[in-house]
Amino acid sequence: MKLRTKSKKVNKAWLVDHINDPYVKLAQKDGYRARAAYKLQEIDETLGLIRPGQCVVDLGSTPGAWSQYLRRRLSPQGAAVGELDGTIVALDILPMEPIEGVQFVQGDFREDEVLARLHAALGGRPVDVVVSDMAPNLSGVESVDAARISHLVELAVDFAAQHLRPEGALVVKLFHGSGYSQLVKLFKQRFRVAKPIKPKASRARSAETFLVGIGLK
Repeated sequence: MKLRTKSKKVNKAWLVDHINDPYVKLAQKDGYRARAAYKLQEIDETLGLIRPGQCVVDLGSTPGAWSQYLRRRLSPQGAAVGELDGTIVALDILPMEPIEGVQFVQGDFREDEVLARLHAALGGRPVDVVVSDMAPNLSGVESVDAARISHLVELAVDFAAQHLRPEGALVVKLFHGSGYSQLVKLFKQRFRVAKPIKPKASRARSAETFLVGIGLK
């Protein structure tokens, strides 16, 4: 009974934080589906990754906030609809409400058949930027969760190595904890620049962080 009460308190605290979160309010005002858009915005503005004319892949795209941000960045007018200068292909295991100009592939990134559909959607175009907000369902067992997170990051790195232009970039979400240093080492092995970044929109108490690789070795 005590555990249940504690869980209710945690849920209520999260809800209060969420309602009062300035990024949640800003997302509603700006028409983004989630506050996560501002995480990618800060990473992009810090490193200058995304420009009109590019081909960008959004892994773990649902509900679509990152794709919405990408769509605006690839619009000559910075608009949510209308002309688009570039290509955006999004993928997620969950369905995603359509976004004008974004090609969506639904399926599990770990499956070869789904990767084949993603390759087909790209139509042989080299990719400028891969962004990955993928995260596994967490079990609460640290060693198991660390392995699941690492596996998704490693898959994203392999995908980037196959599809990125030589000067392209990969952005992945990961978590501080077991396996983190190994993933940083992997990025340093595969990219000329490997930069960890914790956007202001990522909650301070969250272990969530992002790793950016620029320029394939």
